Amino acid sequence: ELFTAAFRVTDKNPLGSGAGYGSAFPLDREMTTRLLGFRTLHHNSVYAQMSRGKTEKTVAMALASLGGTLARLCTDICLYLGQNFGFISFPAELTTGSSIMPHKKNPDLFELVRAKSNRLQALPNELTLVQANLPSGYHRDLQLTKEILFPAIGDLKDCLNILLHALPSIEVRPDILKDERYRYLFSVEAVNALVQQGVPFREAYRTVGQQIEAGTFEWDASKGLHHTHTGSIGNPGTEAIRKEMHAVLERD
Repeated sequence: ELFTAAFRVTDKNPLGSGAGYGSAFPLDREMTTRLLGFRTLHHNSVYAQMSRGKTEKTVAMALASLGGTLARLCTDICLYLGQNFGFISFPAELTTGSSIMPHKKNPDLFELVRAKSNRLQALPNELTLVQANLPSGYHRDLQLTKEILFPAIGDLKDCLNILLHALPSIEVRPDILKDERYRYLFSVEAVNALVQQGVPFREAYRTVGQQIEAGTFEWDASKGLHHTHTGSIGNPGTEAIRKEMHAVLERD
């Protein structure tokens, strides 16, 4: 949605604004807008010139937002690859060996994508500082916005291509819940089950807590979760929504 908004902001023809105050020539700005494929034009020539830098920062905000998402995803991957979790793994060709420890499989690929994505999050601030003390009108300082923004777009596309190549190879460990550390993972489900039977929440909470302290708590995880609200775990509608979103992304 941010990229769509940024596109609408930038999809305007600035030609004909001159140095910022229009031109005395009888320009057909609607024609140049049509020939160049813009949706519309900057009708106000002052606005056209004053949008320089601001337009780039709008795009940078979208880049930074997606960069934040990718960085967090990569952090989760690096965390859950570690031996303290071991939730997921990747084929050897997508990891690297340690310089001294032969048993390690390092997630260098995801660490580098994380670093690139974190740099993307600095873009809006970098563009802000370039134009922080500029008066109205055009100034050559604004030329530097290109060398900030254009490489960043390339970096983001590279990061997306890398993840699109790597993520289909993710392997999720199937027996995670057999680990003793997750014995009480479904304690909330047990509390909620009592509440749905008419037990007051406070009493249900106390009952399950006492079972845990006494070492008698049991929950059959094999029966799975079957919630009904949209987006919940085990709701068949959630899978339908996921497929719909995937179809939208493929179309766009």
